Amino acid sequence: MFTKYIIVVDDDVDVHNTSEVLFRLCANSDPQRDSIFTKGPADVLDHATSEIALGTKLGIDATRKLAGEGFKRPWPPLIRMSEEVRRKIDALFKTNP
Repeated sequence: MFTKYIIVVDDDVDVHNTSEVLFRLCANSDPQRDSIFTKGPADVLDHATSEIALGTKLGIDATRKLAGEGFKRPWPPLIRMSEEVRRKIDALFKTNP
């Protein structure tokens, strides 16, 4: 597998929506706890690797954390803006450059 980065998200996340995935990455992951580095096969044309055909992979757990994973406090609910609030904010940004 030549993939260098994998971000794992919960099943309610639209993985085709980059903004949503990046939001979950920033909101749900702690770099020390939720990252894993490993070496594996790389594309021979990948100039970023220090060795030909061998490179580092990064996996990031951007899922909600559970008590069984050692998470000691309740996970906060996701706060979503209503469509009405979103329209008001969009209108403010359009009228105030």
